[in-house]
Amino acid sequence: MNRILLIDDDLGLSELLGQLLELEGFNLTFAHDGKTGLQRALTAEFDLILLDVMLPQMNGFEVLKALRAQKQTPVLMLTARGDEIDRVVGLEIGADDYLPKPFNDRELVARIKAIIRRTQANSTPTSQPHQYGDLNLDPARQEAFCHEQLLLLTGTEFSLLHIMLQNAGELMTKDQLSEQVLGKKLMPFDRSLDMHMSNLRKKLPDRSDGRPRVKTLRGKGYIWLP
Repeated sequence: MNRILLIDDDLGLSELLGQLLELEGFNLTFAHDGKTGLQRALTAEFDLILLDVMLPQMNGFEVLKALRAQKQTPVLMLTARGDEIDRVVGLEIGADDYLPKPFNDRELVARIKAIIRRTQANSTPTSQPHQYGDLNLDPARQEAFCHEQLLLLTGTEFSLLHIMLQNAGELMTKDQLSEQVLGKKLMPFDRSLDMHMSNLRKKLPDRSDGRPRVKTLRGKGYIWLP
């Protein structure tokens, strides 16, 4: 049974989401302020964290930033509808995805299942470490190394890197990457994929020959340069 931590100060919404997700087979743990939520996220293991932005004591961004300093548990942020700034900031800090409130119950369940399915698919026992140039990926442990130095990647960033390396030299369209990495169709004005790619690029060390690792084809997608 997959374990989910819901950090939201709306008690009514928390109760409804708890009932919904328990019917879907998830094990729910609740926290109603940022400080308590962070403590539970750091001291227990969860398959996913649902994190609201507006929280007492610590807001969602503060919780996520502190969490990412120690753990890479997948995080789905719950943001105010129409507040693009919140979504961009959340993705920059390390959220795996976001969902604007109010949201459709089915869409929430679909997003949760997509993130967990992707994470579990990358960590199957049959997934063996593999060397890609100066990068070494261990899918079973969700870890990536460059010159034996661990890269602090989120689950989404690891999945994005893994897929790009497996298709090195080929154009990966944004539609392909959105479906394979984020588990959703690419929608107009959705910057999630671009933000994840930007974060990944910042965390990858420069190549010894100075060549870029990823080439962007504007309006089309990305190519990993072998």
